[in-house]
Amino acid sequence: MVAMIMMKILYRDIANYNQLDQDEVHEESGWKLVHADVFRPPNNYSLLCVYVGTGVQVFGMTFVTMIFALLGFLSPSNRGGLMTVMVFLWVIMGLVAGYSSGHLHKMLKGKDWKKTSLKTAFMVPSVLFTTFFMLNALIWGEKSSGAVPFGTMFVIVLLWFGISVPLVFLGSYLGFQTPAKEDPVKTNKIPRPIPLQPWYINPLFAMLFGGILPYGAVFIELFFILTSVWLNQFYYIFGFLFIVFVILLITCAEISIVLCYFQLCNEDYRWWWRSYLTSGASALYLFLYCIFYFCVKLEITKLVSAILYFGYMFIIAYVFFILTGTIGFCACFWFVRKIYSSVKIE
Repeated sequence: MVAMIMMKILYRDIANYNQLDQDEVHEESGWKLVHADVFRPPNNYSLLCVYVGTGVQVFGMTFVTMIFALLGFLSPSNRGGLMTVMVFLWVIMGLVAGYSSGHLHKMLKGKDWKKTSLKTAFMVPSVLFTTFFMLNALIWGEKSSGAVPFGTMFVIVLLWFGISVPLVFLGSYLGFQTPAKEDPVKTNKIPRPIPLQPWYINPLFAMLFGGILPYGAVFIELFFILTSVWLNQFYYIFGFLFIVFVILLITCAEISIVLCYFQLCNEDYRWWWRSYLTSGASALYLFLYCIFYFCVKLEITKLVSAILYFGYMFIIAYVFFILTGTIGFCACFWFVRKIYSSVKIE
């Protein structure tokens, strides 16, 4: 329904813009006004490339894992096997992460692709591994049998440095060498002043509103996943999980596109980071629900157990932020290029 309404509005906008005579150009309004600034590279574009590349890596890992589980190759009772496959896929998808970040870096007219590929290989994995190592050290301190052995940790580091990092650099090199598509419109050297924005275009409001819809798409499924992880129950309905995952993709894409359209119509062309954070803010709601679940469903009294719970939930929320943010950004990137390639620019 949202997609049909947006298409109808856009067809009307494009038809109106393309019917304007040259004498009427000064009367144009809406998103066409910012055509000379909409493809201006954002601040910290190198960091954006890193997060988009990592998001594509997370998406590839999640999608392939779900397909394997859906086809019955992964048994829910063998949780070690599921984690092994996910780690292996994360390592292999380093090639895709490097390619995505390197190619986007080139499209944004960046030059130092080696620095971007280095950040892609180490920034997010180092945060995840450091958090995981600290949590595992707490389990070691408690002398629990649930701790990951030192040998397994060493193998993970070996896979990271021996396979993932070289694949990221290879993918980044290939992505930077691939010819980038030209922008549909030219960018002016002098940025256009941005007028005072209405309250509903405020970045904080857009993030809070845009994040709640993707979270709502996975709310019910999240309960069953947390129950499976923390209350020792097995999760079998991977078919339903895959459907929810597809709904999440559509929701993230559509809410980011709708809010990006409102932003451009109000002559604010700073859509790059906004599109990422709008759908990525759903991770905030996910973490808040994890706090609620901890207080209502779990009977954890020991401090170490509570630290473990919130530590692992932080990892999940962080990865969810990267995944949903990348989906929103990619959808807006396609949307912006599509609409500006459809109008006549004098």
